[in-house]
Amino acid sequence: MIVALFASTIAVLSLFLASPAHAQTTTAPTPAASAGTGDVSTQYTIGGIIRAGDEPVEGVEISVEGSGFSEIGTTGTDGRWAVAVPGPGAYTATLQVDTLPDGVAPRDPDNVTRDVTIGTTNTVNVLFPTGEGTAAAGSIWDTLFSRFFYGLNFGLLLALAAIGISLIFGTTGVNNFAHGEMLTFGAIIFYVFTAMGWNILLAILLTVALSAALGWTQDAVLFKPLRKRGVGLVQVLIVTIGLSIVLRYLYLYFFDGGTRNIDTGITDNVTIGPVTVTLTSIISMGISVVMLALVAYFLTRTRIGKATRAVSDNASLAAASGINVDRVIRIVWVLAGALTGLSGVLYGLYRGVTWDMGFAILLLLFAAVTLGGLGSAFGALVGSLIIGIITELSTIVIPPDLRYAVALIVLIGVLLFRPQGVLGRKERIG
Repeated sequence: MIVALFASTIAVLSLFLASPAHAQTTTAPTPAASAGTGDVSTQYTIGGIIRAGDEPVEGVEISVEGSGFSEIGTTGTDGRWAVAVPGPGAYTATLQVDTLPDGVAPRDPDNVTRDVTIGTTNTVNVLFPTGEGTAAAGSIWDTLFSRFFYGLNFGLLLALAAIGISLIFGTTGVNNFAHGEMLTFGAIIFYVFTAMGWNILLAILLTVALSAALGWTQDAVLFKPLRKRGVGLVQVLIVTIGLSIVLRYLYLYFFDGGTRNIDTGITDNVTIGPVTVTLTSIISMGISVVMLALVAYFLTRTRIGKATRAVSDNASLAAASGINVDRVIRIVWVLAGALTGLSGVLYGLYRGVTWDMGFAILLLLFAAVTLGGLGSAFGALVGSLIIGIITELSTIVIPPDLRYAVALIVLIGVLLFRPQGVLGRKERIG
């Protein structure tokens, strides 16, 4: 039933995207990002986005060739480029290094060509990682500050979703492997609303409301009946894995495998010392901080928040004290859905929207929760910040593609020397 409700919601929203009024917004890059002469409304498109750190790079050229076709795309003010190709087939995308601005260079100068095959999807995104101009030209302290700032931004985005995982685990003991799909849900719904031309603030509020409704539905339709039947945690864990797979491939079915970039209309940049970031990133960080402060107030100052902590500490004792445990769990699922949906919105603005974006960072979310202390909302915040900062700082000495592995190594080290996590409590087993 939950899958049917979810599929119906996605299908209805995707119909709006498929309408002629919004047909152009379904391509991943924006038409303004292309300098090619081809028709950008063609069904098949090769594109991407080029950044130096979090800063979009404008005016960079990428040539696309194959099967007698040749075209050049140029990045716009948002760093995006797109080239419309005649149809399915094999193509070669080449970064024109001489068009990069001073101080910006490919991270791998010997690998600036990508072979691209268009077949099952009509949009393919190509990555050309580059180094930051400010970091490359500045001192090591500038580099450290830049990486720290980007890591703080990433950690705040992770924290909103990680707190949701922690609250659910603390009150139910369930490790929800479908949590990543809740994050993806928020990103996709927000993208749909913005593609329909809705006001950004209204789109965020409705996305958070629908994400909260998704959390309520999951508990009401699936997890509460399983609790009443006394199903073991291992079996529930398997159910969450199955739910994750089903939802993830529903996203793929309705929205294909391309990357959708959210156009907020905000293109201004902000310079903070050696760091230049988009205004959108600053706003996202501000939203994250405000929401985390509200969650802290909710857990420490409100009756429901205190009841939530009581259920997390000892559900049986909380029930004996007159607390409605099922009601608290339902509220936790709603809160977790809202926070994770908002995290999806902000992460979609940060990296773009893809069908598996939540699954791609799910391991990082669990790493943050485990690192901070299982069941501790404040521990999830601390763990997320540690993971976010370490992953970004590690790119100073290792290739960026390996940065998530460093976070997992740190997690293993912490578990070896402090298994309860940073803010977790020691417990006797047996």
